[in-house]
Amino acid sequence: MNIPFLDNWRKRRDGTPKTGLAGAADADPEGVAELLAECELLRVRVGEHGIELDDSPASLTALDQLVPRWRDDPEELPWLGNDAGLYLGTVLVRNVAGAHWHIWPSGQPVVRLASGREIDVVASGLDWAMSGSPELSQVYAESAEG
Repeated sequence: MNIPFLDNWRKRRDGTPKTGLAGAADADPEGVAELLAECELLRVRVGEHGIELDDSPASLTALDQLVPRWRDDPEELPWLGNDAGLYLGTVLVRNVAGAHWHIWPSGQPVVRLASGREIDVVASGLDWAMSGSPELSQVYAESAEG
């Protein structure tokens, strides 16, 4: 995959430190959105159950219906939860008018809605992976309506 901002991100200018993901998000928002949308582990795991993640709100409902077998693997659980959160963010960004990725100075990606409200989608994904609550489709619905 060719993501142009990564080359710039790795370069140092005049001996100054790298700008980080937050700077890259400002310079190339589409490239960062593409990177965050990969969610490879989640896509592989749900693909094993015949579910295709098509970046639609309906796919979040399909994810919510899965039997949470990943909870049996404590090493995979946080990675899958992280991917679930990034996927939730991807669905929000691609389907809710005015929603876009924003990177906190800590490097944490969040979705900023047109209202200015920020959704910590990674935290929601981790909660969903660990306990099933809140459901991803519920977080989407609440975010999309306001």
